[in-house]
Amino acid sequence: MHPALRLSQLTHAWPGQAPLIDIPQLTLQQGQHLFIQGPSGCGKSTLLSLLAGVQQVQNGTCEVLGHDMAKLSSSQRDRLRGEHMGVIFQQFNLLPFLDAQANALLPTRLFPSRYQAAAARWGSASAQAQTLATTLGLSASVWHQAVHQLSVGQQQRVAAVRALMGQPRLIIADEPTSALDDARQLEFIDLLLNTAAEQGASVVMVSHNARLAERFHQVHVWPGEQWA
Repeated sequence: MHPALRLSQLTHAWPGQAPLIDIPQLTLQQGQHLFIQGPSGCGKSTLLSLLAGVQQVQNGTCEVLGHDMAKLSSSQRDRLRGEHMGVIFQQFNLLPFLDAQANALLPTRLFPSRYQAAAARWGSASAQAQTLATTLGLSASVWHQAVHQLSVGQQQRVAAVRALMGQPRLIIADEPTSALDDARQLEFIDLLLNTAAEQGASVVMVSHNARLAERFHQVHVWPGEQWA
């Protein structure tokens, strides 16, 4: 089985600026969880965009789930992300014209492979979504509410359910707890990682909060620590 991530001599710079990303070597085995800690503006979100295939790789090797991202077209990267990754954005990026349930089910409606994976294990995509919602502490009473009517914590849980639908192999999370208090941050991370582990998914999460690091298999503090 290919590692979830294999990065080598990976660099990225914006025009006219010094390299924002410079990673000599990093490997994350499938099923393991990686925590990247660093202040705002250090390149954490840019790295996630490279891993998710949103940004084009400039230099070096960036293999995600066995695919060399530098060799894939934009449409191929989009399909890889849609079929095999779940992304939890910092601002959640829920669709305002859909209710909570429809937002959660979106990956299984857009990608048949995600629907088939959900149906094979849970009987239907709706059944998986309800199971995940219960596991993540999302009350059934909000399932059919418009997402703008939900609290930040509820929106966060909907975003997590959406990312986990259809058993993706890699979960990418960008500061997913930034709007929560300390106690709820730890609770949410434990729920997310335990659920990902049950599904055999790898997790890459970035945050400025060092308190969350002890929950992860690998930890990198950035900048200032040598990647290995």
